[in-house]
Amino acid sequence: MNFLMAQQGNPMMQFLPLLVIMFAIMYFLIIRPQKQKEKKRLQMISNVRKHDKIVTVGGVHGVVISVKENEVIVRVDDAKDVKLKIDKSAITAVTVSKGEQEDN
Repeated sequence: MNFLMAQQGNPMMQFLPLLVIMFAIMYFLIIRPQKQKEKKRLQMISNVRKHDKIVTVGGVHGVVISVKENEVIVRVDDAKDVKLKIDKSAITAVTVSKGEQEDN
């Protein structure tokens, strides 16, 4: 009887390797790619320059006319000269950068 009890051991120790493997899978499939994506987004936001065409989180398309530390001023309508002041964190994408415009 004592022999059977000694072999069973702690049930948590049996699941420990499984938990480590599950965490490793989650890290490489979910956490790491999200960190890389956020790093690229922050780099894109920090590289926003005057005359870049951008898209905001709300879907507003415009051209950057002024860049400050935490905000940008975007012209959304040339005909009526409509400008918006937005936070840099609201920028989703830079569709055409100033360097690409000069090449075309």
